[in-house]
Amino acid sequence: MEQYGYIRVSSREQNEDRQRLALQSLEIPEENIFFDKQSGKNFERPMYKKMLAILKPDDVVYIKSIDRLGRNYEEILAQWGILTKEKHIDIVVLDMPLLDTRRGKDLMGTFLADIVLQILSFVAENERTNIKQRQAEGIAAAKARGVRFGRPPAPLPENFAAVCVKWKSGELSGSSAARECGMPKSTFLYRAKNLLEGPDFTAAE
Repeated sequence: MEQYGYIRVSSREQNEDRQRLALQSLEIPEENIFFDKQSGKNFERPMYKKMLAILKPDDVVYIKSIDRLGRNYEEILAQWGILTKEKHIDIVVLDMPLLDTRRGKDLMGTFLADIVLQILSFVAENERTNIKQRQAEGIAAAKARGVRFGRPPAPLPENFAAVCVKWKSGELSGSSAARECGMPKSTFLYRAKNLLEGPDFTAAE
């Protein structure tokens, strides 16, 4: 029987120390601790797959919390099934002592563990959904107050206003004006429109 630990953080979570310290306190060998970091769009998890390939029946995998197994309710349940029913290994969820498959291996124990797992998986996904909704509402409210997001625009060249006047009057084409300002044409037109925007504005190409 070998003991393994699995750590997962998203690209927005920069620090895995909380999970790593919890696993190291169990004296799991460092070489048996597998760590993945990936974005929500890329959930390949190469180290998880590597760990999965070497697991043998009766090995034990420790994770800090149930949501480390997957990014949504269905995936968590699927991975739990693969580990316990296909690989025949034990899982210990440190944040939830009830989810320790080494205990209660009779029918009732398995039944209770499955119920707890489904409830926790649902709660974990529901909390993520609520967080995303609160973030979206916060961003919308901030935009309504006039808060601007993203990288601030680069400072305009000193000759920008004069070139805009020439471009507006038709003395310069958009391409020529952009070259004089040392910026791409699309950037020049966008910034010029912001500067000169008015009811009679017409973009000169």
